[in-house]
Amino acid sequence: MQTDLFLVDTSAWIFALRKDFLPAIKDRIEILLKENVIFTTGMVKLELLSGTNSKSEFQRLKLRLDALDSVEWDSALWENAYNLAFDLRRKGITVPYTDILIASCALKIGAILVHADAHFDLMQKHAGLRAESYVNEVAKIISK
Repeated sequence: MQTDLFLVDTSAWIFALRKDFLPAIKDRIEILLKENVIFTTGMVKLELLSGTNSKSEFQRLKLRLDALDSVEWDSALWENAYNLAFDLRRKGITVPYTDILIASCALKIGAILVHADAHFDLMQKHAGLRAESYVNEVAKIISK
């Protein structure tokens, strides 16, 4: 039996790592970490690490992220990202290129993308992306 792999987007990590974390996301990520099925990628690491507030926080988070398996960027990944962006634009869907690259990483390894970003919901509908969305949960918190 093959276990699913998961790529956790920055948007989900943020809601799991905050002091006022979102329990649904934090609990899910903790389970996936225990199962050792989480992948990351350079873009997610860049986004997360750039938001740290101190050198010690940066180093602590970097150490944790470096322990995860990482999807490497190669020419095939870039080619898939170009095609994904082109195809989505032809369908009238414009999303940030960072999200295109992260989605391309998930597609490359056949991972389920865990996120709290509505752009990935759009891509899921039109690009064959498998995703676990927490957009509605986050919207409930934000609207309070």
